[in-house]
Amino acid sequence: MLSNKDIRVLEFENSWWHYPEPKDRAIREYVGMSSTRYYQALRRLVEDETAADLYPLVVRRLCRMKRERQEALARRIDTTVG
Repeated sequence: MLSNKDIRVLEFENSWWHYPEPKDRAIREYVGMSSTRYYQALRRLVEDETAADLYPLVVRRLCRMKRERQEALARRIDTTVG
């Protein structure tokens, strides 16, 4: 079961580019939490099946972005080690 705050985070992430402020300011104003807490919640929600069922496009996009960051990091490590 997702909390109201989790739902607000997912709804905001689904449409944050519609807000006129920079994202970090919009997070504080519209979601009511710090950017740090917001991104911690997103990382947790990526692994949540309920979140994936309710907001599949958002969760899939976040998973793809996470995978791309991990792959880029692995490539950087390979070039520095090898």
